[in-house]
Amino acid sequence: MKIATISQAKNHLSQLISRVKRGETVLILERDRPVARLVPIDAASGDDDERLMELERRGVLRRAALGPLQKLPPPIRLPEGVSVLEALLQERDEARY
Repeated sequence: MKIATISQAKNHLSQLISRVKRGETVLILERDRPVARLVPIDAASGDDDERLMELERRGVLRRAALGPLQKLPPPIRLPEGVSVLEALLQERDEARY
């Protein structure tokens, strides 16, 4: 396993990526503490859903509450010649009642 500091990784990223492509793992250190690991994609196990669930379990990401974009309402179409600003101002005034 190759070990590199953050500054070395910044200065030699292309070389480190080449090593990862050949199957090596690169450990990135910040002040002698491991902060990241570069691994080949093939080394990552599981399908996309499994990886997402693992990242979600570890608190790295949180999935959106909405589902796919198909569940969003269709965009509002204004008639020709109607100003978006006027429509927004009218909607705001109507909501004040």
